[in-house]
Amino acid sequence: KETELFFESLVREDRSLLDLFTADYTYANERVARHYGLPNVTGPEFRRVMLPADRRGILGHGSVLTLTSIAERTSPVQRGKWVMEVLLGSPPPPPPPNVPALEETKGTADSGRALTVRERMEQHRSNPQCTSCHRVIDPLGLALENFDATGKWRIRDGGVPVDTKGQLFDGTSIEGPDGLRNALLRHKRVVLISFTRSLMTYALGRRVEAYDMPVVRKIIRDAESQNYRISAFVAGVVESDAFRMAKLPATQRSQTTEALR
Repeated sequence: KETELFFESLVREDRSLLDLFTADYTYANERVARHYGLPNVTGPEFRRVMLPADRRGILGHGSVLTLTSIAERTSPVQRGKWVMEVLLGSPPPPPPPNVPALEETKGTADSGRALTVRERMEQHRSNPQCTSCHRVIDPLGLALENFDATGKWRIRDGGVPVDTKGQLFDGTSIEGPDGLRNALLRHKRVVLISFTRSLMTYALGRRVEAYDMPVVRKIIRDAESQNYRISAFVAGVVESDAFRMAKLPATQRSQTTEALR
């Protein structure tokens, strides 16, 4: 509900698409506010509330953080995969066969201390079959490790301070949700292409192909002059030849012709 109301506000207020990452507000009722540690929110009704810097934008939404976790722990791999697939439009390849699950790695240090998710992932990543993909996926998910499996803020994991440092595929160092947010904004063109492709796919009822990419790029260029407002993307899709001149399937064309006769 929080995420639905938040995105609806971006559309209704015709805000910049980049507010998806930077907005300093969300929608919460008492239960959500208590979970996030937000004061002075009572009752079951959702209302607009201000957010601390670390939770701004969709990266701090419990919906995303819970759906990209496993029942009893966070999953930096699932969170990193979500960022790559949904926000960057670059889903990672499927894992190779016969790779042991993270749960099969050693769960405690020699001292008997429970290992953090990050430490267990480092063991898992030592498998040569896993290294190449995890080097790209893991830093994206580890940046969100301050959020537990349900999106509640934490500073420790298993009694050890949470370590959110990582290095992106381009060599950029990031740390925490702010670091990931800033990295996505630095690579905003990739994010804008992913969003525009998804919007066109929805509008056209088909996949966006390589021959559609000039239209995708034009929509983004035109939207830039309007501060990437949501309406600019919608208008760009609706005014495109791909949308206005889409061909009907053969069976539907024949039915339409028959009806006109």
